[in-house]
Amino acid sequence: MAALPKLAKLLWVMEQLRDPEHGCPWDQQQSFASIVPHTIEEAYEVADAIEQGDMAEIKDEVGDLLFQVVFYAQLGKEQGEFDFETIAQGITEKLIRRHPHVFAKGAKELSAAQLSAQWEQIKAEERLAKGQTQNPSILANIDVGMAPLTRALKIQNKCAGVGFDWPDVAPVVDKIHEEIQEVIDEVQASEPDQQAIEEEMGDLLFAVVNLSRHLHVDAETALRKANSKFEKRFAKVEAVFAQRTVKLADATLDEMEQVWQQIKHT
Repeated sequence: MAALPKLAKLLWVMEQLRDPEHGCPWDQQQSFASIVPHTIEEAYEVADAIEQGDMAEIKDEVGDLLFQVVFYAQLGKEQGEFDFETIAQGITEKLIRRHPHVFAKGAKELSAAQLSAQWEQIKAEERLAKGQTQNPSILANIDVGMAPLTRALKIQNKCAGVGFDWPDVAPVVDKIHEEIQEVIDEVQASEPDQQAIEEEMGDLLFAVVNLSRHLHVDAETALRKANSKFEKRFAKVEAVFAQRTVKLADATLDEMEQVWQQIKHT
């Protein structure tokens, strides 16, 4: 396999940034924990670039995300735990191990359901090989660090896989109406309990994710698009009041709503 001189240079750059004497003070101060927020941010920026369909931006953002991996590799190397080569080796071996239908001799074509079952079985075997206690729950080993919407979807898919799921959309919608009413009941209680309100809001959000799943809509993507749509419309509202030389804070809610509706329907 051909050498990768550009990758080698990237690893060299990372070493220089972390050099104790001549490196960058910011990079020198970082740890595994401190760069996690940056990694999450870069992953979302990749998703946003893909959503925008800008290939040049996708390339740049994927590069930023790759730098995060290189940063972790350098930290691991400094601590004598692992480096980029061992990371690459590990994921290569894992991918081959988890795809026997591709790499094993005499592999047979499998259905989507068979592939999913095979994947879970291999992962279970890997956990046993690491000496991890086998948890019989189908919800075991779902990473608690996932974004909440993504983790809700993962939980629901796992349950659906064993038949704990509604057969169609109607009861899912009914459940959302039920959860909305429970939120209202808590809010209108004679002595509202903020913790109870939070719990009911969580149930409502979980139910909405379930509806997204049944409609084959990715909740994270849908919410990102909704955020973007709102931002664009609100910017137009701001522009309208700027043309009127009226500060937005001085406008009434009715005035802002009227402009909002005009923009929404144009």
